[in-house]
Amino acid sequence: MRILVVEDDADISTLISFHLKSHGFTPDCAYNGLDAIKMVDSGDYALVLLDILLPGLSGIEVLRHIRTESTEKNIPVIVTSAMTDEMDIIKALELGADDYITKPFSPRILIARVKSAIRRSEGMAQDDRVSTEGGLILEKSTRKAFSDGKEINLTATEFDTLSSLIRATGRVISRSEIIETIKGEDYPVTERSVDVQIASIRKKLGDKGQYIKTVWGIGYRYAEE
Repeated sequence: MRILVVEDDADISTLISFHLKSHGFTPDCAYNGLDAIKMVDSGDYALVLLDILLPGLSGIEVLRHIRTESTEKNIPVIVTSAMTDEMDIIKALELGADDYITKPFSPRILIARVKSAIRRSEGMAQDDRVSTEGGLILEKSTRKAFSDGKEINLTATEFDTLSSLIRATGRVISRSEIIETIKGEDYPVTERSVDVQIASIRKKLGDKGQYIKTVWGIGYRYAEE
């Protein structure tokens, strides 16, 4: 299983690659944004580990390309960065990052996050298809979402979040429950990031975005009444 490591620091790139190899992954390395884009578009990767501070094109620009222009729009992307400001994290999540790890990080945590993101991407739901009476269809095997037959471009995290809401059949899901369901326990991102994901999903759903109800002080529910 191939992983693309996008990191301009050769020592860090080598260290990440070592730990990936020791867990059975095959890492390829890109040291700048332009090479990263070329490799994502031409390669068959299970996941991208993406640094933000890169020479030439920044990691944010690479992420934007992946989510809007690449043929690999749905590939899981984990951002790795020394920037710890909440707004930097939110910006990356808004653009479609599936996870955000701040440097320095534990190699064990990195590998755990990589495996978790790949499992989510491959789909772990018992049923392949989630659908609603209002015309939404989510296919876990292909990671594709459709509204009245028209495909909606959701990130992996958005897909899993919407799937969880629909599967709850009207039950309120708290922000912390969404984080635990999608990311696993002790995910070190504020609940504000969930609100960002929900806002993005609503926008992409258009008129159907109104079916995601905010339950103030608790979380969200999906209801078409």
